[in-house]
Amino acid sequence: MRKLVVVAWSLLTMAASAAETPAPGPTSAIGATNHGCLQGAAALPQSGPGWQVLRPDHNRFWGTPTLVAVIEAQAARLPSKAGGLLIGDMSLPRGGRMPSGHASHETGLDADILFRLTDHPLTAEERDDPDLTSVLAGGKVSPRRWGPAQEALLKNFAEDPRVDRIFVNPVIKRHLCQSVSGDRVWLHRIRPWYGHAAHFHVRLACPAGDSGCEPQAPIAEGDGCGADLAWWFSPEANQPAPSTTTPASPPPRYSPSMPAACKAILPVN
Repeated sequence: MRKLVVVAWSLLTMAASAAETPAPGPTSAIGATNHGCLQGAAALPQSGPGWQVLRPDHNRFWGTPTLVAVIEAQAARLPSKAGGLLIGDMSLPRGGRMPSGHASHETGLDADILFRLTDHPLTAEERDDPDLTSVLAGGKVSPRRWGPAQEALLKNFAEDPRVDRIFVNPVIKRHLCQSVSGDRVWLHRIRPWYGHAAHFHVRLACPAGDSGCEPQAPIAEGDGCGADLAWWFSPEANQPAPSTTTPASPPPRYSPSMPAACKAILPVN
C-alpha cells in the first residue's frame, strides 16, 4: 500500500512539474482565449531591449512565438527617451486557466502591458510588487500619467496586422475618440472593457493555419466611437463589473468542456 502511495505521489509531482513547462509539439493556440490551452509555447525573456517582465515568479510570460515577436518588435520601436515596456501577464506555459486574475489569457494570444513606461532596470522588489497606478483621475485621463507616449504605444500595437484587438478602460477609449485627429483607422481595434486603467490588453488574431484556434467575432466596422462606446457610460453598464475575486480554491486548469486536445496538455484535477 505504501508503495502505491509513493508511486501515485511521484506521478502527481511529475504532472505538476510538466505543467510548468511548455507542451511539446508544433505551436497551437487551442480553443478560445477564455477556454483553451497552448501547445508549443515560447517564453518572453524576463528582460530585453525595451521591455521587462513583471512578477516573473508567476511564470505567466509564455505565449505563441508570434506574441513574443510582437512584443519584441514593438519594444524595438520605442524611442530611447520613452523608456521600456512593462509586461504583465501573458499565459502559463501550457495555457489554461490561471489560479487568479483572468478569465482569458488561456491560449497564448494575450498580453497585459502597463501604460507606464520605465526608464530604469527594475529592482527585484519593483518587479514583484509593481506600481499599478491607474492613468485615470476624477473620471478622466490624468495628464500626469497620460501623454503622447501612451497614445503612440496603443497606435503602434493597433497597427500591427497580427493584433486582433486591444482592451482599454472605456474612459480611455472615450478620450482617444475625442482627442485623436487625422488617421483614426487604428481606433477600430481599441475596445472598451471593465478595468484596464493601469494597463492595456493586447489580443492577437488566431494564427494562420491553426485550425484548433477559435476566433472571436469580428469587430463592427468603424472607429467604435458611437453607440457601442456610449453604452459603457449608461446605467446598465455601471452595474457591478464581472468578479475577478480569487476563488477559495484555485479552479482546475482543465475542464471537460474544453477542447479534447487540452486533456493531453493540461493537468487534470
